[in-house]
Amino acid sequence: MSDLKKKGLGRGLSALFGDSQNNDKKKTELNTVGNQKSALIGNLERNQFQPRFIFDEEKLNQLSESIKKNGLIQPIAVRENKADPQKYEIIAGERRWLAAQKAGFHEVPIVVLDLSDNEALEVAIVENIQREDLNSIEEARGYQRLSKEFMYDQDKIAKMMSKSRSHISNTLRLLTLPQDVISMIESNEISAGQARPLIGMSDPSSIAEQIVSKKMSARTVEQLVKNKKNKSLHNKKIDANTYDIQRAIEEVLGLRVTITNSRKNSGKIIVEYKNLEQFEFVSNLLKQR
Repeated sequence: MSDLKKKGLGRGLSALFGDSQNNDKKKTELNTVGNQKSALIGNLERNQFQPRFIFDEEKLNQLSESIKKNGLIQPIAVRENKADPQKYEIIAGERRWLAAQKAGFHEVPIVVLDLSDNEALEVAIVENIQREDLNSIEEARGYQRLSKEFMYDQDKIAKMMSKSRSHISNTLRLLTLPQDVISMIESNEISAGQARPLIGMSDPSSIAEQIVSKKMSARTVEQLVKNKKNKSLHNKKIDANTYDIQRAIEEVLGLRVTITNSRKNSGKIIVEYKNLEQFEFVSNLLKQR
């Protein structure tokens, strides 16, 4: 797997489904267990690290019709199931596997790869993001798993995914929103751009409902949130410099922050969390050296 690592998984994925002339060379680079072959569709199972849970049914049906007419041109990338050598875990190509089932196929072409758990998760995330945009919440959960289960920091995730660090951070912050707002993003009722300004607000759920009912644009939401924060500043009579610092901390944490400062320059910084995940997020930040 070393050659693939040197190239970066984003580029290395193209080798999974390259042209047949360079097939042997690419398989060597990817440490395949054997040559491309066929497997019973029932002997394949979804990737335990697959970040995608929601597949567009209409697009799946379209892909199924295409497979009926043209066959499954690209092999499904798999790795051997350690518990059952007769079965395989899908690394890349779950949509094609599902569509092939709809098309009535009994066998599918596969290419067997030798990948660790870390590499299997990396490939699953990269393959999904590059081939079809993940739902923003699924993308965030994929990054979260890289962070929690494999101890990747945001810089490493950003480099691996060829994304900016701010993109990774902003995407992860969506998970700090209440579950009802997260569900609205997952169901495409609101976009990540519309939801992002709600991070750190005291009433994100009610604002999210307004976004849907009034069909607000992301820019309108940003202005609404800005007005609410300015009103809060006026009501609390917070010093302007203190308020700017408070907002900056909220932007970084994605949580509501309150700063109280006395004339003697003593005071409190209060970070509000709504669930155990948010508490762990803050505590881990405070424990970093």
